[in-house]
Amino acid sequence: MEKIKHISRINLDELPAASITRYWLELTTDTLGNEVCIPVIIAKGAEKGPVLGLTAAVHGNEVNGIPVIQRVISSINPALLTGILIGVPVVNVPALTDKVREFNDGKDLNHVFPGKTKGNESEVYAYRFFHSVVSHLDYLIDLHTASFGRVNSYYIRADLRDPVTAELARLQNAQIVVNNMPSDGTLRGAANELDIPAITLEVGNPNTFQRGLIRSSMTGIYNAMAYLKMLDVPIEEPASPPVYCRTSYWLYTDTGGFLRVIPDLAEIVTKGQLIAVQTNVFGDVVREYHAPDHGIVIGKSNHPVNQSGGRILHLGLFAN
Repeated sequence: MEKIKHISRINLDELPAASITRYWLELTTDTLGNEVCIPVIIAKGAEKGPVLGLTAAVHGNEVNGIPVIQRVISSINPALLTGILIGVPVVNVPALTDKVREFNDGKDLNHVFPGKTKGNESEVYAYRFFHSVVSHLDYLIDLHTASFGRVNSYYIRADLRDPVTAELARLQNAQIVVNNMPSDGTLRGAANELDIPAITLEVGNPNTFQRGLIRSSMTGIYNAMAYLKMLDVPIEEPASPPVYCRTSYWLYTDTGGFLRVIPDLAEIVTKGQLIAVQTNVFGDVVREYHAPDHGIVIGKSNHPVNQSGGRILHLGLFAN
């Protein structure tokens, strides 16, 4: 097995054309002064073109995107590639190592981008990652999953006001596309602040590899590269178009107990429909929850133990 080179900065101009290179990119140091590095895979094409970034595991428990990036890049012949593909299979290395969601200072890394040069641990890490990697990009696809105790459909978050991000979202062949403005602190939002069109792929469930969703995500990324003229391959259109949502929101419990969420993922629910039942420890029904709007189930809780303020389901409201 080849020894992977450690680098402190990425220099795309120094890389040979028609090559795939793997690096450990040094970002910070731990409490013992050892380097904390992230894995970076760079496929540089034979011809100049756009720079597309693929990122995964911004949260340490969201691993479905890791094999997506590995397989996409390993399947590419760089001699047939136009432009550059930069893949970061694991952004949040400390969280993945500890098998937790948050960074090791307890902060959600996807709430602190683009970070700070002088800040707390997560802010410095986010700043160095953002300026070491994302600043090189022309486009970004950021892969996520649901969090602990929840499951997701395969859906896309994108600013559909922008024609480029709207088309990148459509090409992912997802079940649902949600119009979602870039939130403060997210990787996608920070990229958009640099005028880098970016979309978020929500690829299923945490702490697992789901082969079907991994394959679907790969197809969407190939479609994106075809659209950006990085690969001369046909775009694979979906068997059915995605459901578009103008917005979405979570529903929450108002008391504790054992929760059963009734609708399936991607199921359409009508206003007033029974969507969840909550019982107490003795088995008595204490609450019934009904859909406040007509919409589609994007994600839902699958953990029965639920206290006041717990999540029920993520409801998407249809676009006109």
